[in-house]
Amino acid sequence: MLDRHLRPYIDPPLNLIGGHAARLGMQANAVTLVGLVIGLAAAGAIAAGYFLLAILLILASRLADGLDGAVARANGVTDFGGYLDITCDYVFYAAIPLAFVVLDPGAHGVAGAFLLLSFYVNAGSFLGFAILAEKKGLRSGAHGTKSLYFTSGLLEGTETIAFFLLLCLLPGWFVPLAWGFGILCLITAVARIALAARTFRD
Repeated sequence: MLDRHLRPYIDPPLNLIGGHAARLGMQANAVTLVGLVIGLAAAGAIAAGYFLLAILLILASRLADGLDGAVARANGVTDFGGYLDITCDYVFYAAIPLAFVVLDPGAHGVAGAFLLLSFYVNAGSFLGFAILAEKKGLRSGAHGTKSLYFTSGLLEGTETIAFFLLLCLLPGWFVPLAWGFGILCLITAVARIALAARTFRD
């Protein structure tokens, strides 16, 4: 919901940095993988109970996630780069809830499993829509230059990162926060399915 509104403020500095990085020989896929490693380190910090460190690592990981796109735009966007980017994003998105389950399996297990289920359903609705949008030749620039068709929704990347940061700030509230965010994820998926029914009706 917030991604498209933040892009006009985030993209210009990222494009400037990405352009310089590309001229120095940096490759977008390498930035993507570095971002994933940092994100997994954030998950490790959560599992160990180091929440302040996790916050810093999450922010650094998402900075890399934005920078890889800027480098790609400077060097030329590739299909594999888009594929690698979305795959690494979903690994990161799954790793953070899993880390909270590892931190306290007894207290967090059920809520964490529900949160991961909601992510899985939401991801399926998003990727399914992207596949059909490509088949139909649909295009959208609302989320910048992307290899996949991005549909807007109630919860997008910005909301998810804010949620992860909130979890690190209030780890004792993981269970109610996970249930609440998971329900919103499912609402997002249902809304996207309804949009697909209208958009792709034969």
